Amino acid sequence: MKSKILSALRNAQDYVSGQELCESLGVSRTAVWKGVKKLKEEGYNIEAVPNKGYRLMESLDVLNARELENFRQTSWIGETTVYYEVTDSTNIQAKRLAEEGAAHGTLVVAGCQEAGKGRRGRFWESPEKDGIFMTLLLRPDFKPEKASMLTIVAALSVAKAIQTILELPAKIKWPNDIILNEKKICGILTEMNTEIETINYVVVGIGINVSNQKFEGDAALIATSIALESDKKIHRAKLIDAVWQQFEIYYEKLCKKGDLSGLKEEYDSFLVNKDRQVRILDPKEPFEGVARGISETGELLVETNAGVRAVSSGEVSVRGIYGYV
Repeated sequence: MKSKILSALRNAQDYVSGQELCESLGVSRTAVWKGVKKLKEEGYNIEAVPNKGYRLMESLDVLNARELENFRQTSWIGETTVYYEVTDSTNIQAKRLAEEGAAHGTLVVAGCQEAGKGRRGRFWESPEKDGIFMTLLLRPDFKPEKASMLTIVAALSVAKAIQTILELPAKIKWPNDIILNEKKICGILTEMNTEIETINYVVVGIGINVSNQKFEGDAALIATSIALESDKKIHRAKLIDAVWQQFEIYYEKLCKKGDLSGLKEEYDSFLVNKDRQVRILDPKEPFEGVARGISETGELLVETNAGVRAVSSGEVSVRGIYGYV
């Protein structure tokens, strides 16, 4: 009922009378009134005017299963979407669903995470209503050694979506951070379950800082949010759909080519440290050089005095010579 009322209000150019809603939905005036009341309680800004009816004003950033479905324009991603108000981690839940047989393209989204994590087990701050926390379950038909390319695809998808929807200059810090004004707004964590020659499943987790107003501790030095860097009005469900629309495009190119040759040029155009001095913090052999873009399999190409080196992600971290980027 609430979804139908919301859809009718969204599609209307002006006020919709209670009688119109009753007739179109086949319910009583009391049912309409109760439905509108519940929508208001969820954060929707609905104006009610005697003798005119109801009108959906600019709503707050509401995120729930209904909003995700209303904004969904993807072909196969999110056909099954699981939404949690609060969960431990969307990656944990996606892996659980994968073990239970969930389909390729299943999307897990949470309003808040209590045990979000980033690369190398780092804690990812996941406050309620401030961010996007989501994980995509994939069952790709390629070898395990190619799975790391999915992080590249995800990063490009997020940066392109932010640029397209919000018109903000999002960049990528190889391999899995999205940068806005030299600070991190998004991290990506890809995990997989494999056998020797086969991928059972991959989960691609994405966390985006949307409305955060401050960060604590070390995070304050490197992290920011879309809200802190712009005055853009953000609807998380719309941005979520935009990310996965881009992902479907790039994923198809990856599967068709078998590598990143069809994405390399575009990815490089988003690379924040391309043609800049970087420090490769490899535990075995740290070194410095100039980042020249990525290879067709996703390694970072770094030009040094001894020649160009291809750096795989793994335990390696990349920093700018004078700071985070």
